[in-house]
Amino acid sequence: MANANSPITTHVLDTVTGRPAAGLRVQLFRQDGDQWTAIAQGETNSDGRITDWLVGQPREAGIYRCDFATGAWMSTHQRTCFYPSVSITFALTAPDEHYHIPLLLSDFGYSTYRGS
Repeated sequence: MANANSPITTHVLDTVTGRPAAGLRVQLFRQDGDQWTAIAQGETNSDGRITDWLVGQPREAGIYRCDFATGAWMSTHQRTCFYPSVSITFALTAPDEHYHIPLLLSDFGYSTYRGS
């Protein structure tokens, strides 16, 4: 069962190769009024995941955003990228739940959903 210290996690999959997108930089922001405050940053591991954001830290309900540096990642793989960055904004309404923000990525498109 999740608690107030449950993490916010992400998982990025490269749908062109069918492999995890390892080494992709991601920043996590929280909205404070009209401003966005960076609260965490990291790079996906060999499985394309960031699993340790905000672990052990209390969270508040609010609006959050993950910014994925997709253009830089594609460039390191000598690939064309139509979307040089992807931002996923989500509402964290239940701080005691685990929030998983997946990104399915290709050279000319992306998709997301609320993961578990």
